[in-house]
Amino acid sequence: MIIGICTCEIFIYNANSLKSKRSVVKSIVEKSKNRFNVSIAEVGENDKWQKSVIGFATVSNDKKIVDETMENVIQFFNSYSEIEIMNIEKEIL
Repeated sequence: MIIGICTCEIFIYNANSLKSKRSVVKSIVEKSKNRFNVSIAEVGENDKWQKSVIGFATVSNDKKIVDETMENVIQFFNSYSEIEIMNIEKEIL
């Protein structure tokens, strides 16, 4: 069993309240969960308006599939014009 774990620190443009931040983060989390079948949640910077840390994990018996899934989720994050990925940490176990 191969496990891929990734955390992405993101900056959210035009977030002027926690409510607007939660709207963007919730959209990213729900769409990623449905599209890529990953376990995903906001895991840090919960009290900051324009920053968030989103973590996700995927499991497979093939390392290539784990790598591809993690890259696809990161590319999906990059497709959101209202955010910028500031830092990515990936680990494969």
